[in-house]
Amino acid sequence: MKTIKIKYSSFLIMLTASSMLFSCKKEYKDPNGAIAADVLASSKGLTGVSVGLQKVYTVSRTGLLYNSIAANGFVTNEVFLLNSGNIPELQLSTGGNAVDGTNSILLNLWANANKIIYDADNVIINAGTLADKNYAAGLIAYSSIFKALAIGNMSQYWEKVPASIGTNVSFITRVEGFTKAISVIDNAIAVIGANPVSATFLAQIPVGIDITNTLYALKARYALFAGNYPLALSAANLVDLTKKSSFNFDAITLNPIFEIATSTNNVFQPTNANLGLTGANIPDASDKRIPFYTTTATIAPTVRINGFGAAASTAFPIYLPGEITLIKAEVYARTPDLTNALTELNKIVTKTAASDPFGVGAALPALTGPYTQQQLLDLIYKNRCIELYMSGLKLEDMRRFNQPTADRKRNFFPYPFQERDNNPNTPADPAF
Repeated sequence: MKTIKIKYSSFLIMLTASSMLFSCKKEYKDPNGAIAADVLASSKGLTGVSVGLQKVYTVSRTGLLYNSIAANGFVTNEVFLLNSGNIPELQLSTGGNAVDGTNSILLNLWANANKIIYDADNVIINAGTLADKNYAAGLIAYSSIFKALAIGNMSQYWEKVPASIGTNVSFITRVEGFTKAISVIDNAIAVIGANPVSATFLAQIPVGIDITNTLYALKARYALFAGNYPLALSAANLVDLTKKSSFNFDAITLNPIFEIATSTNNVFQPTNANLGLTGANIPDASDKRIPFYTTTATIAPTVRINGFGAAASTAFPIYLPGEITLIKAEVYARTPDLTNALTELNKIVTKTAASDPFGVGAALPALTGPYTQQQLLDLIYKNRCIELYMSGLKLEDMRRFNQPTADRKRNFFPYPFQERDNNPNTPADPAF
């Protein structure tokens, strides 16, 4: 699979160049170069590769963060296109057969997810040889977060995903992909359970990520997506909902949503003040999440991005505490345990901004019911659409809640031509 060769971190660029020198019969040693074995055997080298995972995930137009939100947003009508000259976005905005293997947004999602998996595997495997087991535990857990996110992203958007990294790899189903992501998380949880992450390691990585809570939150998310409801509930119950976990940005490392869309007003903006929702899913006029996620302007488009794309330094949550509560509500509703489902849902409906770590709160009156199972599931879907706006999760939700296909522009994405041209095992593209 050649996609893993795109955009290596500086450490891997150095080691690749160095290894090329040593492949010749004569040795031309670069005293400033790093040898692959040295980089992957030292805590400093492994930390550099590990921190590089977050950069690949969040960096500007090529990162998984922007491309996941853009791809998801266009095909689910969360956002609308402002400039048809943005061809990849235009394809997704049009939907259907207009989206094909040439789409660079999908290529970025695919290629950089595989790159993250490749680099994370190098860290996870080699960290186990370090003498400092607490530092190694940090490396493994932190890298596992990005590996799980990469596998999870691919499993959300494609019907099948690569079983491994390499040449002519085979594919597994998307549910097997979610299960694989959970296995990565379980290994990390076991590692930090045996050897707590050292303060020394935490001082070497970007601030913002709560490692333990993020592992349990992602486990709950992917267990839900895989249909493993008991596991989703047990993991969700282990997440501390008072804590934040986010990608942090500053004047040098910019929030990619702000950098590409908000600041330029030239790519996309919210579809409307209803977040693109229609019919029974239209938010209540008093829902305080609407002014959180959107703001207004005096010139077109009058509805603009706010929330987690408001400014260059706005942190972007890896998960919202509200997502975890809604996972519990959904699991109870599907069990079905309608009483507990309504209890959890009302925690979201009545939550105020002041009581949420990220300031997301509807502040609406409690729902009183009684509701049927389907009515509760409909309300949970509606609140996921609002609470988790522009999180990259709506397409998965639309399929899981059996929303009409007419309400979305794609069901799954076609495979990038770069993959198809280099791997004869690439599955057929989905019809829609």
